[in-house]
Amino acid sequence: MIRRTTPTSGWDARRPPAWLPQALLLCVLAVFAAILAWRALSMLGTVTTIVVISWFLALAMEPLIAWLVRRGVRRTRATGIVMIGSIVVILGLLGLFGGLFVTQLIELVQSLPTFYTQLTDFADTRFGLDLPTQVELLDTLGNNWQDLAPGIVGVGTSVLGGLFTTSAVLLVVYYMASAGPKFRAAICRYLAPHRQREVLRLWEVSQEKVADFINSRIVLAALSTVFTFIFLTVLGIPYALPLAAFTGVVSQFVPTIGTYIGGALPVVVALSVSPLKGLLVLAFIIAYQQLENLVFAPKVSARSLALNPAVSFLAVLAFGAVFGALGAFLALPVAATIQAVSNVYLRRHELVDSEMLREDRGARSAPEEDEETPPQAEDTEESEPTTAGAAVAPADGGEDQP
Repeated sequence: MIRRTTPTSGWDARRPPAWLPQALLLCVLAVFAAILAWRALSMLGTVTTIVVISWFLALAMEPLIAWLVRRGVRRTRATGIVMIGSIVVILGLLGLFGGLFVTQLIELVQSLPTFYTQLTDFADTRFGLDLPTQVELLDTLGNNWQDLAPGIVGVGTSVLGGLFTTSAVLLVVYYMASAGPKFRAAICRYLAPHRQREVLRLWEVSQEKVADFINSRIVLAALSTVFTFIFLTVLGIPYALPLAAFTGVVSQFVPTIGTYIGGALPVVVALSVSPLKGLLVLAFIIAYQQLENLVFAPKVSARSLALNPAVSFLAVLAFGAVFGALGAFLALPVAATIQAVSNVYLRRHELVDSEMLREDRGARSAPEEDEETPPQAEDTEESEPTTAGAAVAPADGGEDQP
């Protein structure tokens, strides 16, 4: 039996509830607060970039700082020693190769018109392409100088902004690295003990991955620069040092497409010298890339990154689309950290025996597969009762079953 309730005489169904105006007001305030927060974050983009870069640099410096602290050096002094040592090493390399690098770079810039003339002649002779001449390019620049002036001013402003950002990053890195334990203690003080262990474990894993990633990139960039410089010098390609340095740095620190960008400039310069030398440089870059992927990278970055190439590529695209160039650069260590954390906290199971889980299975012939399959099946059937018996034995009292 269904009872129908009738509204009381003091309540009108056409009137809204008493709490509705207050709820609407709270919703409006929440929307305005979210908009203000989003605008504040967008206006603090430079500060966010400084904090992110400083945090990753501090994580990369942490192993050296911890090594000095374990040997009795105070943490503030250890941080200063590591930072000053890094700056001295960079300045030493610039002083060692800087003069030659600047000289060859100036000569390269001065010879760009000659290279462009040779390139236009080669394109016209080989492929019938009609590229604009130097006079036409200069006329175009002269007619559009007013449009280019803001860009030139913007370059100067960008240089000054880069100097400010660099000094700010160095300052924040020092404070983050020198006060690392205090900063972690301040965060963990608001968490329960089991949450503190999880946060510290996550911090340790991310620190290890970032440090290994940056150190491996530096080593691989140095190897690429040295081998490229030797090859270009043997071939007699001009401006070998700046071209080799450009190839080494760009190929390692520009994600995904850095190899192609870094190798394009030496190929173009070599083509202006001789088409045969251009092909030889292209072949060397391709061969060295394979050598790096198969020999150098596994040994140098054995602990740093163990990501699937497809996952790495998608991570770079996703982080680059969301966070820009900085996100694309930091995508690989962040993805490696996520994978390492998931390996620690997510449970893994034993894989079943299936053809779909075996690599390079199709390279074997059918008769060999037919001969190898029965012994594997017999081993599996024989091993399962043994495993089951071993699992039941402790439950019966810990004695071995005959």
